[in-house]
Amino acid sequence: MKLSTKVTELMDIIAPAVTACDVQLWGVEFTAQGRKSLLRIFIEALPADQADGKQVTIEDCTAVTHQVSGVLEVHDPIAGEYILEVSSPGLDRSFFSEAQMRQYIGQTVNLRLINAIGAGKQKRRKISGQLTAMDDKTLTLATPEDQDVKIELSNIDKANLVYQDS
Repeated sequence: MKLSTKVTELMDIIAPAVTACDVQLWGVEFTAQGRKSLLRIFIEALPADQADGKQVTIEDCTAVTHQVSGVLEVHDPIAGEYILEVSSPGLDRSFFSEAQMRQYIGQTVNLRLINAIGAGKQKRRKISGQLTAMDDKTLTLATPEDQDVKIELSNIDKANLVYQDS
């Protein structure tokens, strides 16, 4: 979940424009794709609004698209053409920070690791399980095989929530 320098730069530029639209910035993905790049921005309702049951609407996405487009034209941080997408993080949301993951302790997550864990044929880079605990350096997953697996936060390449219909 380490963010690239480019994504960090984009987040710094974009965050005030998103906040001005009365929503919060959840995360940013930037993918250089040949001549056209893709900038994907995820927005979330403010915590106080979430407590009242408010969710991100199409109108919120439209407002953020308009605001961010203006800011990007002024700062011009992306060379060449790009496609701008704005959406909510969704039910299977990706995590962009450890703080976001902490909100979902008790839920099931999928992780893609930088370095495989396990031994022999059991080595794997992808793992799923219930997030049971986190500290400053590690998290603990209860896997379907009834094992508690400790994973260093620095070894996580990508993490997302697994939607479970309750």
